[in-house]
Amino acid sequence: MIQVTNLTKRFHTGGQEVLAVNRLSFSIEKGEVYGLLGPNGAGKTTTIRMIVGLLQPDAGYALVDGFRSSSDADEVKARLGLVSANDGIYPWLTVREMLLFFADLYGVCPAEANERLDQLVALFDLGDYLHRRCSVISTGQRQRVIMARALMHSPPVMLLDEPTRGLDVVGSQVVFDYIQYLREQGVAVLVSTHRLDEAQRLCNRFGLLHQGSLWQEGTLTELQRRTGCDTLVAMFTQLFRGDKNVAASALQPCATQAEASHPQIG
Repeated sequence: MIQVTNLTKRFHTGGQEVLAVNRLSFSIEKGEVYGLLGPNGAGKTTTIRMIVGLLQPDAGYALVDGFRSSSDADEVKARLGLVSANDGIYPWLTVREMLLFFADLYGVCPAEANERLDQLVALFDLGDYLHRRCSVISTGQRQRVIMARALMHSPPVMLLDEPTRGLDVVGSQVVFDYIQYLREQGVAVLVSTHRLDEAQRLCNRFGLLHQGSLWQEGTLTELQRRTGCDTLVAMFTQLFRGDKNVAASALQPCATQAEASHPQIG
């Protein structure tokens, strides 16, 4: 459902060139939850913006359900849902008005939109504030509305960019339940986050980014075997502690380092 091939993006700032994403390749299938992980500045959000079609890559391409983001942006956006911690909602609309407005933007017919609204109100327990203006609902309620909005057009692909930022334990659990629901519905899910402990609970497979490059990719078991570390946190700690050769080389296996030291950190 998502195919990213040699995706590359450079920015020029302060007279310097910054390579934000460097020949990044990965794929995500139906019903798979893929964690695109790394610290702030690793290239996660830039990658998502290129997949959506908001940024043009300098090289490479992204396909969503067979459509190329750089040339078929409207087709791509019709097949995507996006949940972001920075994704604002319209404060002057009620929750109901906003959800139906977005359904209309995606070309969902009124009868189907109202049926979908009823389903999502029940799924996310929106009934108590469905007719309140979005400006007066809480942070946790706003996140539920954002997640419902992303599903109003029943997209086969969902992108979640730092979805639990600013949420408490209860709010974060709502996001976890949401991702499990998407998995059960056969949606291809990309989760971009630097909260590695949460990602370890949620994802089937992981891509670990370092300075815009894919340092490691695989299931948790595969990554544990290659790195000698039990957790994702320990894997990144191993990377930043000090093997500059590993840090400088995308997709460079760190099994040799792990065999030498077997660090168990975190």
